[in-house]
Amino acid sequence: MKATATATVRLDLDGIQGLVLRGYRMPVAEYVFVHFGDASAARAWCGRLAGQVTTASPWQAKPDTALNVAFSAAGLRALELPERLLGTFPEAFLEGMAARAAQLGDDGASAPENWGDGLGTDRVHALLLLSALEPAQLTADSARLDAELAEAGATVVSRQSAAALPGGVEHFGYFDGLSQPDVEGLEVKPRTEQGAMAGRGQWRPVRAGEFVLGYPDEEGVLPAAPAMDELARNGSYLVYRKLRQDVATFRALLTEAARWCADDEELLAAKLVGRWRDGTPLDTSPERADPALAADPHRNNAFTFAEDPRGYRCPVGAHIRRANPRASLPFDGKLVNRHRMVRRGLPYGPPLPPGAPDDGVDRGLVFTSLQADLERQFEFVQAEWLNDGNAFGLGDDKDVLLGSHNGGGKMTVNGAPPFFVHPLARTVTVSGGEYFFLPGVNGLRYLAEFAN
Repeated sequence: MKATATATVRLDLDGIQGLVLRGYRMPVAEYVFVHFGDASAARAWCGRLAGQVTTASPWQAKPDTALNVAFSAAGLRALELPERLLGTFPEAFLEGMAARAAQLGDDGASAPENWGDGLGTDRVHALLLLSALEPAQLTADSARLDAELAEAGATVVSRQSAAALPGGVEHFGYFDGLSQPDVEGLEVKPRTEQGAMAGRGQWRPVRAGEFVLGYPDEEGVLPAAPAMDELARNGSYLVYRKLRQDVATFRALLTEAARWCADDEELLAAKLVGRWRDGTPLDTSPERADPALAADPHRNNAFTFAEDPRGYRCPVGAHIRRANPRASLPFDGKLVNRHRMVRRGLPYGPPLPPGAPDDGVDRGLVFTSLQADLERQFEFVQAEWLNDGNAFGLGDDKDVLLGSHNGGGKMTVNGAPPFFVHPLARTVTVSGGEYFFLPGVNGLRYLAEFAN
């Protein structure tokens, strides 16, 4: 499909936290969960952060580190934001992720009572997101911020470190982070298939209001936002999920099920996800991995599933087809455009050596997403596309990776005849999560000054 020009909105790049609109591509990160002790001191800290956070402005040179900050509903209360204003935030944010466990399928081992790091409780007031090019730079920045927190009477509830694995893969061995939506208003060259389908073979960036408050969304209206424009404008909602990966169980699943796939574990691994492990999409290369295609940003997302309605190339229930169905749902992708998210994340924990049994070490993925509407975007995808198969004609089949499996269930690998991967054990467990409001620079200043 061809990229097409669009009437671009003018984004306040100096006022939007950079995490929303740019991937920093820094290999080490730390997520610091903060508890406020004194409201006045915490508000002053917000004002100082307004001049420190990394924004979406273009870089003259890539910085050594990046810093962003977001607040839970409990955190905004701890800052003493008036209830009349707090009540204008969306219900999902105010309730918090733990209260939404039933909608999200967070049950069994993923239930909030099993979470750690203080997540799912009112103790977590803010999240600091630190990224760096080198571990030493991350350590230095973390120490500086710890000192500033202490001066503000705040304490660290917990912290989570993360780091890229060799080859840019996650713990199951797949190259990650290939598909992100291009956002309207950014002065970057459009990338094939990274935005919204515009019909007749055309493509355009996704409207900025799908991700940033204060700008028109795909319906041409401003997304619902908190009442005070100074607080809401340039803000976004951040989802944090710590996803523990059971690598040994996933490998065993591949070995057992591959007998139905000519004993080809790599082909089965591709069928489960929709990409070969190097990132080659099955829709364009169903027979083999193609490293040149996978490395080409103009081709590695140039597919829509429209020419594979039965899923013979890429199964209808493959992970990437569920998470972003592209043109495989009705209305030429317009339904999909309303459920896009910007995804960020890094692995945590050491890799499990090939062939090794489970060693009991905690490893997985720190998943974050950014969106303007928690319910319509993150929660919808989780509940309707990953934990339910009806939209795809798959009945109660759940996503093989992120579905809430209980030892039963199956994945259908389409073909003539099809075969079924079953039973499905839960190989990814939620071990913590929360919803946060990521304000713009103007919002940080508002939080610092509203009490005055």
